[in-house]
Amino acid sequence: MKKVYMKLTKEQIKKGIIFSSCLSKYKTEQEQDTMHEVHKEDTEQDIIISRLLEDKFFNPSPWNYNIIRR
Repeated sequence: MKKVYMKLTKEQIKKGIIFSSCLSKYKTEQEQDTMHEVHKEDTEQDIIISRLLEDKFFNPSPWNYNIIRR
């Protein structure tokens, strides 16, 4: 699994999102992909973000990329 780092979208910034992670078969998010987002109001932000960055568990999965937006 490869990590792809991108900037947050304008919509995410408006919603107060500080971090997002999406497992995908492609280098960009697809409509059917599940997005995990961390909001600035979330407690334990650092713990949630570190868990979303840890993607080794998904290496044998059908997903090829972990798309991370900060």
